[in-house]
Amino acid sequence: MHKGFSAFSGYISRVAGRPRTFIIVICFVFLWFITGPLFSFSDTWQLVLNTVTNIVTFLMVFIIQNTQNRDTDALQIKIDELIRTQKGAHKALLDLEELSQEQLATIREKYEQLAREARAELAHGKKDTKTPKI
Repeated sequence: MHKGFSAFSGYISRVAGRPRTFIIVICFVFLWFITGPLFSFSDTWQLVLNTVTNIVTFLMVFIIQNTQNRDTDALQIKIDELIRTQKGAHKALLDLEELSQEQLATIREKYEQLAREARAELAHGKKDTKTPKI
């Protein structure tokens, strides 16, 4: 079921992001708008668009989240591979997304300190090549 939902959400995300889809939706809204006088701008007439947009929005939240999760996972794997293959890189940084907020804050502070030191050294004509100790 998971594989099927991922395939479905990927397809819907691609279709929803196309200019043609946007134009179709604009035409639908325009058609709805011009039918207003035919239905005397009734509550039912208004409810049609409200209901459709609420349903589509509700479903798209899950589809977009699924697509975003897959894209984020793929991006993290690619970044991890780049870190893994770099000589001198800190392998401890490979799965930062799994750390707690406090652990991330500790590591971030070390990199912020490194950046401050590097900017100070650059101001004095030195090179920016220092690596942190984690």
